[in-house]
Amino acid sequence: MENNQGYLGVTPPISTADSSEREKEVTKTLMQELRRQNTIESEEETKTREIVLGRLAALVKSFVKTVSLARGLSEVAAEAAGGKIFTFGSYRLGVHGPGSDIDTLCVVPKHVSREDFFEVFEGMLRSTEGVTEVSGVPDAYVPIIKLKISGIPIDFLMARLALSSIPDDLTLQDDNLLRNLDDRCIRSLGGSRVTDQILRLVPNVNVFRDSLRCIKLWASRRAIYSNVNGFLGGVAWAMLVARICQLYPNAVAGAIVSRFFIIMYQWTWPQPVLLKQIEDGPLQVRVWNPRLYPGDRAHRMPIITPAYPAMCATHNVTASTQMVMTEEFKKGADIVDKVIVGTADWSELFAKHDFFHKYRYYLQIVASTGEHELQIKWAGTVESRLRQLVMKLELVESLTLAHPFIKGFEQVAHCISDEEVRLVAQGETTEVLAKRKAEDIEGVEGAQPVYSTTFYVGLGIEAKQPGATGPRKLDISWPTTEFSKMVKGWDKFDEAKMGIIVRHIKSSALPDYVFDLGERQPRPVARKRPKQTKVRGLGGDSCQPCPPDDVHQAAEKSNNVSPDLPATKKPRPSYNLASDLASSTAQTGQVAEHSTGITALPRTTQSPAIVTATSAPVYSPGVKHAVDIKSPPLPLSESVAVATGMRAP
Repeated sequence: MENNQGYLGVTPPISTADSSEREKEVTKTLMQELRRQNTIESEEETKTREIVLGRLAALVKSFVKTVSLARGLSEVAAEAAGGKIFTFGSYRLGVHGPGSDIDTLCVVPKHVSREDFFEVFEGMLRSTEGVTEVSGVPDAYVPIIKLKISGIPIDFLMARLALSSIPDDLTLQDDNLLRNLDDRCIRSLGGSRVTDQILRLVPNVNVFRDSLRCIKLWASRRAIYSNVNGFLGGVAWAMLVARICQLYPNAVAGAIVSRFFIIMYQWTWPQPVLLKQIEDGPLQVRVWNPRLYPGDRAHRMPIITPAYPAMCATHNVTASTQMVMTEEFKKGADIVDKVIVGTADWSELFAKHDFFHKYRYYLQIVASTGEHELQIKWAGTVESRLRQLVMKLELVESLTLAHPFIKGFEQVAHCISDEEVRLVAQGETTEVLAKRKAEDIEGVEGAQPVYSTTFYVGLGIEAKQPGATGPRKLDISWPTTEFSKMVKGWDKFDEAKMGIIVRHIKSSALPDYVFDLGERQPRPVARKRPKQTKVRGLGGDSCQPCPPDDVHQAAEKSNNVSPDLPATKKPRPSYNLASDLASSTAQTGQVAEHSTGITALPRTTQSPAIVTATSAPVYSPGVKHAVDIKSPPLPLSESVAVATGMRAP
């Protein structure tokens, strides 16, 4: 799909030269490492996926025929009504790995409704041999049925076209197919249309796939692969890699990966990443346009989908997550540069993240319920709003970074008392609770399971200014209170069944489950425990231990009214990497804790408590800090400015 100038993309390539022999050599070692890292599935699993998709295609045709007959169509017309499935996401791109799901779209004619999809088709799935874990979510932003067939996870979307039948040779490339569709159908079609466009817009699909496998694995290991938490999702990473492939159409995967890190680190955000020029289409729908829409101007790292209507795939990125990703781009550039010159191995690029070693203070957000199915929905709701908490934390003076972890940690505790329920809901446990199993509480009066999902946000605290004396204060009661109110504002929130608690903890208090076996550093020797300090809360009095001797804790009264928005700090329009990352090596800070009501069962509500910490390292990464890393430049004949359409200096 070359443009009129004879190249793919919105600018000419940076270089059309072939890769060097050394780059070809490191590409071979890269592919060996990717196989060693188990990113490529076996032939047996590939065949299983093909069989599963064949079964799904036949089931969709049967579904459409069943509904057509129910609508009064003749046997011949019902048979001709068709129905077709399309894959998208990692499977369609050809970069899926063992155990990954298949994103699938079911396209049906106009007389088949979404209600039919969730009532008739979901019922057919449940009665089909080999199908398990069927779960429909009709009220989702993009309605979906999740299931497994022969152990393969499937995410199934549905779109109804304004056609009387769906032919077997139908493609979704024509923008006119979007006419007379509702927003949910347009969104459902978007995934497949975007994926197909990406594959059309890269000069060499095999090079693109090999490069993308590498970047996906790297992003996962470095804990920056999550759209919902403010990082990039699979489509966004694919578009970034595709753009580098356009800029180096004759390069091998090793060279693409090398240029990827250098160019992404030097990219002049918010300059958008585009695979093609944004086009108008036949619909009165919003197309990404920062000149027209203030919301689009606020996007920090805009990566724009190539299919009409063009949308920003990265609207969730915040100042903090942008800072974290930029730091990782720089570290990645340094490692790959060493790989190219032969002083490092590819395995170093895929080293595990250091999130739980990186900060002195963390926010711990615990969502809990007493039912498994309810917990899935409640935890999903809380996670979907974590980005709002991060953005509010970014407004707090002296906080340089609010770094969310990309997933929650699920736990189930089998409790036999209200005290144990309260403990679990606050993110705590005991050795006895950890060992207790479901069968141990059978027949015990008052016993019940408590399901919890715990999320973490690392807090980077501003370095103490030279000459400053005395402790400093950092009050985060406003963002945590507002976050609690926000999640409790969910229309399905039930205070009798759902709990949410937000509190700060020191790194030494992180639970063992966040670490791999043998990863945790030895805990410091505990000093003599101070006496208990009573903190008055809305739900009555609750006790919590005083911090160590070098920390002073004061209690604030709470009137259940959120504190005013901090007036001393405005959202960051951009940041200077050197200054911001240097400040994230803060040596001192004060953290505020706010816990809210907990579970369906007896609960404690604690008022905001302010903690003042004396000088101690807050940020101590296990690898060299980004500001100390040499950022490898592009070769002399290459310029990043070409990629953005800007003139080179």
